[in-house]
Amino acid sequence: MSRIGKSPINIPSGVEVKMDGNLITVKGAKGELTQELDPAISVKIEEDTITFDRESNAPVHRGKHGLYRALVFNMIEGVTEGYKKVLEIIGVGFRATAQGQILTLSVGHSHPIVIELPKEIKVSAETAKGKAPIVTLESVDKQLVGQVAAKIRSFRKPEPYKGKGIRLQGEYVRRKAGKAAGK
Repeated sequence: MSRIGKSPINIPSGVEVKMDGNLITVKGAKGELTQELDPAISVKIEEDTITFDRESNAPVHRGKHGLYRALVFNMIEGVTEGYKKVLEIIGVGFRATAQGQILTLSVGHSHPIVIELPKEIKVSAETAKGKAPIVTLESVDKQLVGQVAAKIRSFRKPEPYKGKGIRLQGEYVRRKAGKAAGK
């Protein structure tokens, strides 16, 4: 049996979990999330725990067992604490500004890159003198924050020679030695 799928989820106080057919809704202090579940996965909501079970031992059902348990766990964690991704923009002259849901990046292209972010994401950009600009993304939806962070990072991935580009905070960029000096 799936190790992840068989472990129960504790529902913290202040979080409300409802099941309506195949749709599970999680409501908490930071927001509300919904997820449609596969009919092969059954969910039992008791007082303060949620348990998941599958209808058969077929490989496709075993995979979905752990998947849906992890998705619901991430939803509960999102509505209680939220998720946050921090991006560093490293490079001379690279800038980032945020106004409402619009993020403008100047990362070495001939034009500034303007991105309109989904309303579920809260964005902030800060620049301190002598330090790399930092873009912070916050939301209750783990998948959405990761997807938007990956999209922003794709505009200028970190290159291995000087390390310039957009990277996640704490991300390690493997550096290469440059061209050997002439004789």
